[in-house]
Amino acid sequence: MRLNWISAGLAAVVVAAGAWYLLKPDTSGKAASGAPIVAVNVPALTGLAAEGEVAFNGNCAVCHGANAAGQDGVAPPLVHKIYEPNHHGDMAFVMAARRGVRAHHWPFGDMPPVPDVTDDQLVQIVSYVRTLQKANGIF
Repeated sequence: MRLNWISAGLAAVVVAAGAWYLLKPDTSGKAASGAPIVAVNVPALTGLAAEGEVAFNGNCAVCHGANAAGQDGVAPPLVHKIYEPNHHGDMAFVMAARRGVRAHHWPFGDMPPVPDVTDDQLVQIVSYVRTLQKANGIF
């Protein structure tokens, strides 16, 4: 029985060390490039999604990059399977903009609130991001 506890403890240490290694910030001194993290196929945008592109560019692109592709060393891509609707519902985007969010998937640090974005713009931005995700195989 004691051997099982020791084995479980060692396994937990190995898993924790692996998670730390994979998620630790880059301290190599290499400057962030700001380059897009993912390639994004942008479909023809209409209606709410087209309005969302304008709202996204005015409120989100400075960090999340053009077409929500993320920026190396700055912020994650929103066109990524982590943000698919079954993992991060639409309200997660709204709450992140309203309250900010603690870093939990990426090593970019916490996201601050975006105080100037309106409720209508948030609806548009979510539509834009979901349209991009769908066009890139993220459902």
